[in-house]
Amino acid sequence: MTALVLGPLLRHVADRSATIWVETDRPCEVRVLSAEHGVDAAARTFTAHGHHYALVEIEGLEPGARIPYSVTLDGETVWPEPGSRFPAATIRTMSAAGALRVSFGSCRRSPDRAGLHGLDALSAFAHELAGAGGADWPDVLLMVGDQIYADELGEEMRAYIGERRDPDVPPVGEVADFEEYTHLYKLAWCEDPAVRWLLSTVPTFTIFDDHDVRDDWNTSYAWRKEMWEQPWWRARITGGIGSYWIYQHLGNLSPAERATDPLYAAVRAASAEGADAGKLIDEFAERADKEPASTRWSYAHDWGGTRLIVVDSRCSRLLTADRRGMLDDDEFRWLDEQCHGGMEHLLIASSLPVLLPRTIHHAESWNEAMAAGAWGRRGARLAERLRQFADLEHWAAFDASFRALAEDVVAVARGERGEAPASISFLSGDIHYSYLAKVTAPKTRTTISQVVCSPLRNPLVGTFRRANQIAGSRATAWPFRMLARMAKVPPLPLKWRITEGPWFDNAIATVELSGSQCRVRWETPRSETSLDELGTATVC
Repeated sequence: MTALVLGPLLRHVADRSATIWVETDRPCEVRVLSAEHGVDAAARTFTAHGHHYALVEIEGLEPGARIPYSVTLDGETVWPEPGSRFPAATIRTMSAAGALRVSFGSCRRSPDRAGLHGLDALSAFAHELAGAGGADWPDVLLMVGDQIYADELGEEMRAYIGERRDPDVPPVGEVADFEEYTHLYKLAWCEDPAVRWLLSTVPTFTIFDDHDVRDDWNTSYAWRKEMWEQPWWRARITGGIGSYWIYQHLGNLSPAERATDPLYAAVRAASAEGADAGKLIDEFAERADKEPASTRWSYAHDWGGTRLIVVDSRCSRLLTADRRGMLDDDEFRWLDEQCHGGMEHLLIASSLPVLLPRTIHHAESWNEAMAAGAWGRRGARLAERLRQFADLEHWAAFDASFRALAEDVVAVARGERGEAPASISFLSGDIHYSYLAKVTAPKTRTTISQVVCSPLRNPLVGTFRRANQIAGSRATAWPFRMLARMAKVPPLPLKWRITEGPWFDNAIATVELSGSQCRVRWETPRSETSLDELGTATVC
């Protein structure tokens, strides 16, 4: 009997369509069924490096529908699992109007027996939803980075690696290739029944951050040169990007967008002929890393009066000996085109916060100027070492990109690109604490804010926590502001301050959009199966 390895995952959903993603243990036909709602959609698997995947596209649904479904593989029912204590998995389409709830978070380490990373906010959230019977569920679950940790492995992953290769051969303590990435995803999304159920019934969208590949991924041109000199890096980067394309990226796209993806067409054609498409995906992944403009990982979707723009701030970086940018030129042109008014709310998701605590922002902009030679060659070498040691590689460390994005957002807020929205919110993770920051100038009717929620399960401890608590203080900003000025960094184009937080607990946040109102709620696990409110705020 054909078995379900991972999934089903409810991925891209619109008002009349939905996508179900699965991994199986052999080639087969995957069918999604709901007899009472007339759903019967099927797809053949494709094969990559001996693994088998399918995306089943379901069309012709009704807006706002709630459709319990089952999954069969070659005619045998494999989902729902017999005896499950969770409600039936349900396809949840978008409503054309009304409130929108977006739950999000980042930085989720795999389970560990010692409980080093605390209670899992995503698992507790799943239990809370299961007990709520569909009331107040999010319309979207957005995972804004570090869905997996390829460079900080738990016990189970280390044991798996020890069974297939010498763990003392580089990369030591990290995954090496596509095969090991597949096991990471299985641990992250399948081992906990609550999380597996959650992903089967809440539409999920994602974007990667550094740990999905490696800590400090694409920090600088020097970092890239150093990594490509490692003999093991090619298998690592192609495995990381190739597995991301399968496990995360394809599900972010609408059926129409997938239909125009040349790699997806080539992979399906190869599998239709009985071939393994692993080589095609490896070649694509290497090209995507070496030539960022060759592919786009960012995407945008409109739901009712809300536009969500999800920005790739990792793989699409412009890093050459002469230029650096958070996004390459083509990617930034795309982002510029997506930033417009005419919507009630604009959400811009970036794994890396755009509006950091001011101390950290000034430190990173100063470091970038130093690394570019503002204080000479010796200062540049020191700055590069500091950049990699202290992870100084957020939007603030790409000053030209930060200013260009700020200019776009202000233009939208001033009504220069269509009717101004009620709110523009950046949704981010990465930094392992949560907060709300609000822009205080320029004055517009649009509220501009930064909402951060991190981590889902990987809290800062000890010295790292204390350092970030100090950095969050307004009193510590001025020395770094002076250093930035001394390095000839121009004055900031925006002013902002943290109005809620920071909180350093494991947490998940929910942004609630209704009419012209925007509210946000952070919750932290009280137990393995329940959440406590960490904080709430009215954005506008």
